[in-house]
Amino acid sequence: MRKFFGWAVMAVIVVATLFPFWWMIRTALTPAGDLLSDNAGLLPRDPTLVNFARVLGLTSEAEARAAGGSGAHIDFARYILNSVIYCTLIAAFQTLFCAMAGYAFARLRFPGRDLIFAILISALMVPPIFTLLPNFVLVKDLGLINTMAGMVAPSILMTPFAVFFLRQFFLSLPRDVEEAAILDGNGPWGIFWRISLPMSRGPLLTIGITTTVWAWKDFLWPLLVGRGEENRLVTVALGVFLQQSPNTQPDWTGLMAASTLSVIPVALLLVFVGKRLVQSLNFTGSK
Repeated sequence: MRKFFGWAVMAVIVVATLFPFWWMIRTALTPAGDLLSDNAGLLPRDPTLVNFARVLGLTSEAEARAAGGSGAHIDFARYILNSVIYCTLIAAFQTLFCAMAGYAFARLRFPGRDLIFAILISALMVPPIFTLLPNFVLVKDLGLINTMAGMVAPSILMTPFAVFFLRQFFLSLPRDVEEAAILDGNGPWGIFWRISLPMSRGPLLTIGITTTVWAWKDFLWPLLVGRGEENRLVTVALGVFLQQSPNTQPDWTGLMAASTLSVIPVALLLVFVGKRLVQSLNFTGSK
């Protein structure tokens, strides 16, 4: 009975989590003219792919307007590439630097280590919105507005949570393996690269995936720094697409179609990496 109750609760949670995504896809497949009248069923009465075609620019402006749109479209190839570059730079460098910092706080001895770590962790209590204006002023003074370097600059080094997470994992690693590496002539740098880092594949993959997902959905900072066409991310492009909708009624079907397309890269990442992530989390240094 307990098992049945547990599975029932889990099913409710899964349905509640996935339902908004399903409704997004349903709206994307609904003709714009039927959006208000066809809103009772889980499936649209007359599903269509015209909303995807017009946001991708595969229809003429007249055909897009006839389908209920504004004639605007999104250059997905460019914006997806920009988002991939943005997420890859942040995830790769931030994971590496956080691993280095976490290992230093876990294994190295230096004056003020605990105080520095406490100050770093206290940054978790600072809302990100408080650092938005100082970061913007700094990036502007450096002349990096509307550049990829300016967009990734505030996030490329490290975050307090990732440093704390990786530090706790490094503390759990068996010291006898590192001591054996010391006997082989390895210093702290060699131990980190050859021993600790390979044994941390699970936590590193976890931080990398969560950082990628966070960066993929980032909107406010790229909106301020990367509004230019050449560096615009897909999240910002969705906002621009919504602004191009008629003032009388937003183009919800087109926006949901564009949002569905923007979710696909992250969904594919989770599909191909999710199983490996679960397997990596089962890895321990005792094996």
